[in-house]
Amino acid sequence: MRFDDIDFVIIGAAKSATTWLQRQLQSDPAVYMPDAELHYFSREYGRGGDWYLSQFGEEARGKTVGEKSNSYLYSPDAAGRLHRDAPQVRLIAQLRNPVERAYSSYCMLFRRGQVGAQIESYLDPALSENVQLLGSGTFASHLQSYIDHFGREKLLLLFFEGVAQDPHGQISQVRDHLGLPRRPFAEAGHAKVKDKEAPIVPAVLRRNLGWMTPIVEPMRGNPAFEAVRGVFARKPRYPQLTQDLRQRLSDYYRPSIEALERMSGQSLQRWYVPLQAGACPVDEIACL
Repeated sequence: MRFDDIDFVIIGAAKSATTWLQRQLQSDPAVYMPDAELHYFSREYGRGGDWYLSQFGEEARGKTVGEKSNSYLYSPDAAGRLHRDAPQVRLIAQLRNPVERAYSSYCMLFRRGQVGAQIESYLDPALSENVQLLGSGTFASHLQSYIDHFGREKLLLLFFEGVAQDPHGQISQVRDHLGLPRRPFAEAGHAKVKDKEAPIVPAVLRRNLGWMTPIVEPMRGNPAFEAVRGVFARKPRYPQLTQDLRQRLSDYYRPSIEALERMSGQSLQRWYVPLQAGACPVDEIACL
């Protein structure tokens, strides 16, 4: 494998069903993508090119080769590094309403016990400029670096709504962008595999018993282990995203959304209207 054997890269965005895109492409025998996100051009560049190319394996030879690492969209260095090493690649970005993406990301971190229940301290733009939760949703500024390096024609911009409303059309756009012939839609790649309502062990208990993780990891899935875990696991209760907080987030993202409309040539009016307040939703699309 050489860098010029890499044909495409999915650069993000996180919480926007990019793994669904990956699984659709992996269902094609003519396409090769490693399962793991490599994060080479963002976090792992110091490992060197030999390490990166070794992640693709012999089975990639003769196929359309790509990878997905959502961190590439947000890393200030990723676009320049990728263009320096593989200027021929085609880029794919799938984006989600930044308000919904921020809330989904918050719910994920809340489920993991990495953020508390004081939702406004994390999502209110007046109180926090949290890069992971808020800054990562200013898509236009992140994408501009890729356009500057690769040109607009090499970047396919997709939107999260297309996965739910027209999944066949969504993946057809991807295949056209990559020069792949049309093929039947992979229904298995549309299955839901993550359940945000599944019971979890409370965060405090997980932290106190963290030292046991390497010991119990091989036992996961064992009926006896799952029975014991079920004694402590509880259905998570996510803090609500209120209508007022939605409006503040919508106002915060509006300049970025307007810039993205100009960049994509598409109306994103649907993103300007805050949705109704409610509990953290269970996403209907796999691998958000």
